[in-house]
Amino acid sequence: MTLLHAQPYDLAATGFYFESMEEFTTKANNNRNDYGEPVEEYEIQFIDGDHIDCDLAEFWEINQANIGPYFDACENWSDHDKTVFIIAVGERGYSFDPDAVSASDFDVDICVGTVSL
Repeated sequence: MTLLHAQPYDLAATGFYFESMEEFTTKANNNRNDYGEPVEEYEIQFIDGDHIDCDLAEFWEINQANIGPYFDACENWSDHDKTVFIIAVGERGYSFDPDAVSASDFDVDICVGTVSL
């Protein structure tokens, strides 16, 4: 389980916690500021989950435009795939398209005790 928080940039609005893209969409569509206006922009914050998913969120640079693919990666990628992504993007500076990324996109081999690029 990965728990995220949507913190509105609108100071007259309250944020919310969510655990899936569907939950984010539902809560965001219903969220209103103190004046009854819809809230449109959020900072997405990692709150709780596996340590590797926290690192994945950091290097994914999660935001409201790319949290859907991030949730897909959390649920469907193996820890090895996540580690490859973290090393490639976080340590080596590779770029990626969040809508089409897979761990096999990166030329990273992980061996016991060594990382080769």
